[in-house]
Amino acid sequence: MAQPPTLTPQQRAAALEKAARVRRARAEVKAKLKNGSLKLSTALEQAKTDEVVGKLKVKALLTALPGIGVAKADAIMAQIGISDTRRAAGLGAVQKAKLVEMFN
Repeated sequence: MAQPPTLTPQQRAAALEKAARVRRARAEVKAKLKNGSLKLSTALEQAKTDEVVGKLKVKALLTALPGIGVAKADAIMAQIGISDTRRAAGLGAVQKAKLVEMFN
């Protein structure tokens, strides 16, 4: 098994800062979904161009919606045929259309 590259303290600090920025951005997207200022359809459209939204798992997007918990998100994803590991940018056109139809 290959060893990960050794980072300088500056590289490590930069990587940690980038990771923190991405976590804050993901939390902001989920908070906007929760309070209704961002629609799921808009988030799915942003997933095409915005790396932060695109790398969010579909399950995380669904559970961020008001009234949707883990069990309901699992049921919706099974009904549509979306894998648990699928990310927003990786959804097919039919899967996106079905999600938008359900939630908008």
